Amino acid sequence: SIKKLASIKLEGERKHCVEGDLCDLNGKPVVKAKDLNNAKYPALVILEKYRVYNKLRTAFYSRFERTKKSGRVFFWVNQNGATSGRQSSPMHQLPPELKAIILSDSPEHDMWDPDYSQIELRVLAHIAQDENMIEGFRSGADIHTQTAAQVFGMPPEYVTSQMRSRAKAVNFGIVYGIGAYSLSKDIGVTVAEANAYINGYLRTYHGVRQYMEDTKQFAKDHGYVKTLFGRRRDLPEMSATNRITKAFGERVAMNTPIQGTAADIIKIAMVRVYRRLQAEGLKSRLILQVHDELNFNVYKDELEKVKQIVLDEMENAIKLQVPLIADCGEGVNWLEAH
Repeated sequence: SIKKLASIKLEGERKHCVEGDLCDLNGKPVVKAKDLNNAKYPALVILEKYRVYNKLRTAFYSRFERTKKSGRVFFWVNQNGATSGRQSSPMHQLPPELKAIILSDSPEHDMWDPDYSQIELRVLAHIAQDENMIEGFRSGADIHTQTAAQVFGMPPEYVTSQMRSRAKAVNFGIVYGIGAYSLSKDIGVTVAEANAYINGYLRTYHGVRQYMEDTKQFAKDHGYVKTLFGRRRDLPEMSATNRITKAFGERVAMNTPIQGTAADIIKIAMVRVYRRLQAEGLKSRLILQVHDELNFNVYKDELEKVKQIVLDEMENAIKLQVPLIADCGEGVNWLEAH
């Protein structure tokens, strides 16, 4: 386990936190999984690789072994397995190494994989009624470059790849209620710099700031939040006296209307796509949904028709103040199609 490997790594090293450490509630240094690959001791690197490969074997490959007779892979899907409203399944954690061995089931088929582009940020723009973000999506601008340009106060053409990368981390982090400390660790800057990025972002997207404050207040007053479609999530954490528990409740309150609405949208799209394929007598079929993407086994002679139907239904599942966009790829296996 990570905990045991961490204790080995820390053996003989300092036992108390110093500035810059990530510490637990007892004031002891904490080692994250990603830190083990940079361990001082080569044996730990080997152990970490074993841990990763063993997880692949036990969580995924062993299940593939059971499908040798039919040649097909079957996984359970839990409609109520995630509090966000998303389906849960082992397929959601499938690493690239195993996506490459999931093939279309016939030479007549390709795997085709449409994926919503930045759906959570688009939902955020709509719900928050943020004029700057709405205009960015309507104009077709790269939202991360636009964010960097506005936060750093420069024309978009002067935004570097590093600036865009940091703006992207803020864009997606805000949806999950990220704080300055966590952001600083994610993008490798000081806490003060990360805090400046967040404040600059909220000055630029003042509608998002207002949404965050209003949503936390609603959750505090009512004890729940809702998606755009009215699906409700109760938040007893908002009445907790423990500061950490309450802070968690606030993050969930801000995130649920965004991630939950995105989950609702793709489920609506799935139902409409299925009905259209049936109504038009097509043999191609939807075989998988993972997060914001759908996966199809498509007969090659039906590909263009299926593309037209699926993109139409995905991009029109709901009318927002910004366009919904689905990108797509195709290939002989899931990795190529993704």
